[in-house]
Amino acid sequence: MAGKDKIIFATKEDHETPSSAELVADDPDDPYEEQGLILPNGDINWNCPCLGGMASGPCGEQFKSAFSCFHYSSEEIKGSDCVDQFRAMHECMQKYPDLYPQEDENDEKSSKDLEAASMEASAAKEEEGSS
Repeated sequence: MAGKDKIIFATKEDHETPSSAELVADDPDDPYEEQGLILPNGDINWNCPCLGGMASGPCGEQFKSAFSCFHYSSEEIKGSDCVDQFRAMHECMQKYPDLYPQEDENDEKSSKDLEAASMEASAAKEEEGSS
């Protein structure tokens, strides 16, 4: 039975001759071409390598929800309306410690500060909404 891969050995002589491969010009309208994090139409490029696969892991849906909320947030404190989505993502990630390692002690303080600031922003928003 033949495998899916084929092993080819190249000699020094094989590498001495210039390649005859022709490069194809990039198509700016190619939907699979890397566009960066934000596509030209303003949508999020979930295939961007800069996301490190977060959008496709076991917590991918929670990540997409939280990241989308933050990206499209129009609150004065950007993302202050996304606390629930980020909390759900965090809770999911805690279920997979091998895939999403926890922060070390030095980072833990900054994470708690961030969470406290997020809670304060959420509380301020609720107070603002009730007045």
